[in-house]
Amino acid sequence: MSTSQKVVVVTGASQGIGAEVVKAFRKLDYRVVATARSIKPSDDPNILTVAGDIGDPTTAKRVISEGVAKFGQIDTLVNNAGIFVAKPFTQYTAEDYAAVMSVNVAGFYYVTQLAIAEMEKHSRGHVVSVTTTLADHAIDGVPSVLASLTKGGLNAATKSLAIEYAKKGIRANAVSPGIIKSPMHAPETHAALGALHPMGHMGEMSDIVNAILFLDAAPFITGEILHVDGGQSAGH
Repeated sequence: MSTSQKVVVVTGASQGIGAEVVKAFRKLDYRVVATARSIKPSDDPNILTVAGDIGDPTTAKRVISEGVAKFGQIDTLVNNAGIFVAKPFTQYTAEDYAAVMSVNVAGFYYVTQLAIAEMEKHSRGHVVSVTTTLADHAIDGVPSVLASLTKGGLNAATKSLAIEYAKKGIRANAVSPGIIKSPMHAPETHAALGALHPMGHMGEMSDIVNAILFLDAAPFITGEILHVDGGQSAGH
């Protein structure tokens, strides 16, 4: 079953950027498979919610298999799920390392592998991952080794996927944000965090959503790491 109404999978979809991505794709009449640990069922028949840890391969299997069973195909995967632990490198614990690797790397790997396998059946598809500009522009005073290790890896994997699947009609891109106004950052921190950007302010969740939508609608763009970071990656 293949229909003209497209289907997008969004990870980390219960709040923040992920929830805004779900809303934006629904406005474009996509059907949505939304997943997060604590996501609640939706009243919208065109939104399928799957609760679970995306770093667990069994959750990834459920997300893709239930999405295909309900909607027939997977056209776009938005790898939005991610966690950030800011600690001096020597103070990271084994638990910190395991948690960040699970969400940021395993949470990309398993669901992307299964989504691309579905996309291959239709010779089309798009994977877009949310990474971080810290991976290529570290900031003094913002300890970010685990973010760079994991999200930097996703930037590299994005380019590799783009080349591997270019002739199969499947694209891979990433959006690399600066610091975004989301539930992750308390309002009293916004002024200090905004000052870390050359433009002097934080980004909005809509900036990231719009970048994802742009890449999804740009059929000749693949292997792109699109920085949406107020100039951080350009210099300081």
